[in-house]
Amino acid sequence: MNRIPMRNPIAELDGDEMTRVLWKMIKDTLLLPFVELNTEYYDLGLKNRDETGDQVTRDAANAIARLRVGVKCATITPNAQRVEEYGLREMWKSPNGTLRAMLDGTVFRAPILVRGLKPYIPTWTRPITIARHAYGDIYKAVEMEIPSAGKAELVFTGADGRRICKTIHEFQGPGLLMGMHNTRASIESFARACFTYALSLRQDLWFSAKDTISKTYDQSFKWIFQEIYDNEYKDAYGKAGISYFYTLIDDAVARAVRSEGGFVWALKNYDGDVMSDMVSTAYGSLAMMTSVLVSPDGCFEYEAAHGTVTRHYYRYLKGEETSTNPVATIFAWSGALRKRGELDGDQELIGFSNRLERAVIETIEGGTVTKDLALLMPGANAVNSGEFLDAVARRLKEN
Repeated sequence: MNRIPMRNPIAELDGDEMTRVLWKMIKDTLLLPFVELNTEYYDLGLKNRDETGDQVTRDAANAIARLRVGVKCATITPNAQRVEEYGLREMWKSPNGTLRAMLDGTVFRAPILVRGLKPYIPTWTRPITIARHAYGDIYKAVEMEIPSAGKAELVFTGADGRRICKTIHEFQGPGLLMGMHNTRASIESFARACFTYALSLRQDLWFSAKDTISKTYDQSFKWIFQEIYDNEYKDAYGKAGISYFYTLIDDAVARAVRSEGGFVWALKNYDGDVMSDMVSTAYGSLAMMTSVLVSPDGCFEYEAAHGTVTRHYYRYLKGEETSTNPVATIFAWSGALRKRGELDGDQELIGFSNRLERAVIETIEGGTVTKDLALLMPGANAVNSGEFLDAVARRLKEN
C-alpha cells in the first residue's frame, strides 16, 4: 500500500498510563500503515517531565507555536499521592495548563455523535461545544497556608509606585489563601475566539459566569464580551441568523439541560473544565469528546478531553485485558492531520483524516464497541481495545 507523505511535521506530545499505551497502538494500527508520519516527538510522560524539570513541556509548546499544529496524549497532573508513587522532585503543574498559558489559546470541546448512541439527556439531539478560556483562574493561582491569626491583604503596586490595598480577611487562627489573576488581553482574545468559532458553525453563543457575586472579576468578563460583540460581531451574527447572550452560570446549566443542544457555550477556565466533563458524560462517554486548543495567531493543539485512564492501566500492568475507548485519541490524531493538510493544501492528507473518522463511526454504528459504549448500545458487541482498533483498520482499508 502506498503511504501518504506529509510535507511538514506536527508536534507529537506523548503522555501517560493507559492513553500512552493506546497512543502507540493507534499509531501502529491506524496511522503508520497509511501515512508517512512526520512528527517532532516530545515525551510528556510524568517521569520525563520530572527529569527535565518540566522543560520538555515548554519545548513542546514552542514547537506547536513554530509548527502551527500539535497532537497531545493525555497526561498526569500530579497530586501528593503521585509525587510519592513516581518519586517526583516536586508536584509539577498541569502540562495542559502550561501549554494553554504559553499559547494563550481557547479550548473548544465537542461530543462525537454516533447513531444508536443515545445521550443520558434525551433532548440533546445536537452537539454542545464547550469553549473554555485557557488562561488564568486557579490554574495560575498562588496559594498560601496561613499558620496563625493575622490579617491577609491584597496589594497591587503599580509601575509608578502607586499602591492599592484591600483587606481579604482577618484570620483568628490558621487558614488558607489563594490569589487568582487574569488579563484584559487574554479575555479579549478568548471572547474573539468564541465569537469567531460560533460564527463559523452558525450556532448561537452563550457566555456564563457569576457577576452577581464576583462584581469585578466575573463582571469584567461579561462587559468585555458585550463590548466586543456590540462593536465587532453584532451585524455578522444578525446576518447569520444566530445570537449571543450572557446569563448566570447556574441559569445556563438549567437552560442547557432543557435544550436540544446545537450551541457554543463559553466558560471561564475552571467552569469550562467542570462543564466539559458534564457535557461529555451526558452525551455518553468521556472518550467521545474532542478537544482542540486554538491560539489567537492560529496554532492548533488537538487532544482527547479525558484523562490517562489510570484504573485500566493498573489492570494492563497485571496482564489483564482492557476495553479502553480510544475514539477521542483517534480523533485528536485525525484532527491534527487534517489541520496539517489544510495548512499545507494537502488534499490527500485531509481525505485520509476524513476516512479515518468515518471508519471509526461506522465501526461503532456497526455494533463493534468498547465496553463503555456497550452499556449504552444494547446488543452491541463489546471488544477489547486492540480488537476495536483492528475493526476500524479493516473498514479504513475498505474506504
